[in-house]
Amino acid sequence: MAQARIHGALGEIPAAQWDALHDGRNPFVAHAFLEGMERHGVVQPALGWEPRHLSLWEGDRLVAAVPAYLKHNSHGEFVFDHAWAQAYAHYGREYFPKWLVAVPYSPVTGPRLLARDDAGRRALLEAMRAIAGEAALSSVHVNFHEAAEDAVFDDAWLARTDVQYHWRNTAGWPDFDAFLAAMDHRHRKNIRSERRKLAAAGIGFRVVHGDEATDADLAAMHGFYLNTFAEHGNRPTLTLPFLRHLAVAMPRQLVLVLAERTGRPIAGALCLRGADTLYGRYWGAEPGERVPGLHFETCYYQGIEYCLREGLARFEPGAQGEHKLARGFLPALVRSRHWIAEPAFATALGRWCAEETREVLRYAEMLQAHSPFRAGG
Repeated sequence: MAQARIHGALGEIPAAQWDALHDGRNPFVAHAFLEGMERHGVVQPALGWEPRHLSLWEGDRLVAAVPAYLKHNSHGEFVFDHAWAQAYAHYGREYFPKWLVAVPYSPVTGPRLLARDDAGRRALLEAMRAIAGEAALSSVHVNFHEAAEDAVFDDAWLARTDVQYHWRNTAGWPDFDAFLAAMDHRHRKNIRSERRKLAAAGIGFRVVHGDEATDADLAAMHGFYLNTFAEHGNRPTLTLPFLRHLAVAMPRQLVLVLAERTGRPIAGALCLRGADTLYGRYWGAEPGERVPGLHFETCYYQGIEYCLREGLARFEPGAQGEHKLARGFLPALVRSRHWIAEPAFATALGRWCAEETREVLRYAEMLQAHSPFRAGG
């Protein structure tokens, strides 16, 4: 029987053994990404993220693991459970801390139960429930797991569903013009108009991988990110040392889109590249840069062009945003699972999740009817 261990830092697990548990197609579960977040201050208890990774061992051999955190708030999760916390408080119960399996600050679908087979995945789920019960935790959550992992969850794990907007090259478009040609006249015209305005404003674009980015490029991108968070009154967590780490540790998976005027960066988007997917994560611009279409070009059109140029099949630009639909990003369902320790709360929340799923599916169906693509395009 495998031995379960809890780790307060991912650095306690050898990188080679961790990475042997996944196929390397999703950059967010790479040891270099997750351990780098901890080492460079992106993830820390003061921000509500306390590493509590679970691993299963057979002797000195790692056979299964999950990236997991003891959470003292719901910040940075993108699966919103504030109403659940309020319900617990209303009845004088503690919702926090809870145990979360996720990639911090990243609403990106990917493998969460890292194991060689379903038996290993089920063993992880059983271990999490047992450990959570012994620690008197309110709940265990698995956010943005892959559809292929659904089968290992039993009915005790409540299912939640949400909608994101993803670009897929299902038609085999060779270039951006072919992509636009598949759209109806109105949407095609609007996108071309947005791109012309940027060109007329003298704005060009430079796309660089981590091993091509200068330290000035990384510092500029980090500055843009800080500006975005300042504008919205949110606390930034991404650190410049972490970006520098990614540029070295994951040099071809880090992708920066830099908007420039007269050779000077004025805006940027930070992406990560997987085996067949580009993931957009952060964007920002210099204060006062309000050029029409700058956000859409930097965050969306340049990413689509990159995918077409590099032969990537998908582009996931982040959570939420109905405005993405008009730019070729169609609704896609994302998943999470939740184990609630208290039976009464589990029953009530189960009914709530079922109704939420019905509403989400109706919403996704409505969105599909507003696709910007021509029939057969």
